[in-house]
Amino acid sequence: MLINFVPDRSLYPFESRWFDSSSGRVHYIDEGFGPTILFLHGAPAWSFLYRRIVADLRDRYRCVAVDYLGFGLSERPTDFGYTVAEHTEVAGELIDHLRLEDFVVMGHDWGGPIGLGAALTRADRVRGIVLGNTMFWPIDALANRAFSAVLSSGPVQRRILEHNFLIERVLLGELGRTLTADEADHYRAVQPTAAARRGLAVMPKEIRAARPLLDRLARDVPTHLGDKPTLALWGMRDMAFRPRACLPHLRTAFTDLEIVELPHARHYIQEHAPTEIAAAIAERFP
Repeated sequence: MLINFVPDRSLYPFESRWFDSSSGRVHYIDEGFGPTILFLHGAPAWSFLYRRIVADLRDRYRCVAVDYLGFGLSERPTDFGYTVAEHTEVAGELIDHLRLEDFVVMGHDWGGPIGLGAALTRADRVRGIVLGNTMFWPIDALANRAFSAVLSSGPVQRRILEHNFLIERVLLGELGRTLTADEADHYRAVQPTAAARRGLAVMPKEIRAARPLLDRLARDVPTHLGDKPTLALWGMRDMAFRPRACLPHLRTAFTDLEIVELPHARHYIQEHAPTEIAAAIAERFP
């Protein structure tokens, strides 16, 4: 299943590109020239989340932003499980397909473990890391696990599938006053039906189900990527990835870490502070 939606060029002024992965057809953008940055989104977003950052940086960098299978304009294959582990494999395939070398990987939300997981086996090709309101360790906080349990329940799963709950109540619940009506519709338009939202419905379950993968990342990231220049961009008003809980993990894992606090940003930092994020990336990785 492919999504029949063409983004407004005034909002998303990029050329759509496609990669036939081993699991399905993946949509991505590849803009600009220079040092490469690979942008990985979280749930329930898509590469549209990075539109302002890519527009700001593409005159100096090659900016690659991907939609996971089940997200954005990418395919919704029926035989795909939409787990974080599977998304990681596909992200790695795209890195190899594009022959990315000396690249910076940026991950937000689930894009953190997906990007770091793909980078682990390609560490010699990674120039640096950017992390924003994410994690790569098991999520043990009671509030997060309760969130997973509630959103994994039958009634809420039906709301995710039938009423687009993760877009309408989670993403737009935070960003509704920040976005224009057309921007909000670009988040809705790529998840038009219950069948299209299967990938969204899996992600809350992964908070608990992906523990083995997160255990491995917590052990292996400091060992294999811990010496890479790393930039943490943190929305300080995020109630899911609280700074006091998350930033100590980063300080322990990375020896060359710079932290930029975004004092007024909540979870979706790319919408709250795109100019600050682009400037911080350009300063850290000139």
